[in-house]
Amino acid sequence: MMTRRDFLRTTTGATALAAGLPLGCRHAPAPGGILDTHTHFYDPTRRQGVPWPPKDDAVLYRRVLPRDFRALAEPLGISGTVVVEASPWEEDNQWILDLAAQDPFLLGLIGHLKPGRPGFRDHLLRYAAHRRFRGIRTGGWNGGLPLDDPAWKRDVGLLADLDLGMDLLIAAEQFPEAVRIAESFPSLRIVIDHCCNVPVRTPLPDAWIAGVRAARRHQNLVMKVSGLVEGTGRADGTAPREVGAYRFILDPIADAFGEDRMVFGSNWPVSERFAPLPTVVGIVDDYFSAHGATARAKFFTLNARRWYLGAA
Repeated sequence: MMTRRDFLRTTTGATALAAGLPLGCRHAPAPGGILDTHTHFYDPTRRQGVPWPPKDDAVLYRRVLPRDFRALAEPLGISGTVVVEASPWEEDNQWILDLAAQDPFLLGLIGHLKPGRPGFRDHLLRYAAHRRFRGIRTGGWNGGLPLDDPAWKRDVGLLADLDLGMDLLIAAEQFPEAVRIAESFPSLRIVIDHCCNVPVRTPLPDAWIAGVRAARRHQNLVMKVSGLVEGTGRADGTAPREVGAYRFILDPIADAFGEDRMVFGSNWPVSERFAPLPTVVGIVDDYFSAHGATARAKFFTLNARRWYLGAA
């Protein structure tokens, strides 16, 4: 019997990665093009509107669709994206999957479901039947991380049983909780979003430093190198482009996670509040290119294919 992972290797999305696209930066293109593992799409003009972003958000409250991102992303060498659903409305997971059915640029979805809540199993099984549904995102904003709650643990275990992953959106001080989850569920793929939301300033939080060091021991923990410009707090769009402004964060992450457990995410369009997309890509392009072509290819493309898409 063909497994879900084997089937995924035959999809249009995985094939699209192999085509490659020109890169608008000064470095050579990543093999197969860059895979962005963190974007959001939504449409406030829908009859039902959207629960996020709020209407008073002058930057984000607008129609944001895949074609809008592609116009910015493809000149930079981005050839596909994994969407992370921010809406708490359960049916909005299906809205993204419907978009993906029309556009192979959308390679996967990390959905929004709440472990431990009634109906989680039924909702998860429904979406898991879709080949582009790759897991869920949860965190402190989404009902917390009740690590000792039997219902929560049961639902998280179901993710692992279905070969799905979990993105964690948590504060820097919660990094040790991510490590604890990794210890409890060693077969579960866990991606920590946005460098664990560490502020781009010194001193770094003690809990963040401890979490980074502990992550070295847990091969199922992955760091999504995203949220750097957001961490500056410069919401006027002036986050620095120079990689040196972020090296004190990137160096300990790279040392702990190694070149096989880091992936790229832009967090677009949220990142636009702090810097344009070429800046977001350029910062990490400079950093990982300095570590060699292999490290760059893994960071931008190969790791995302393995951790999110189940492709070798």
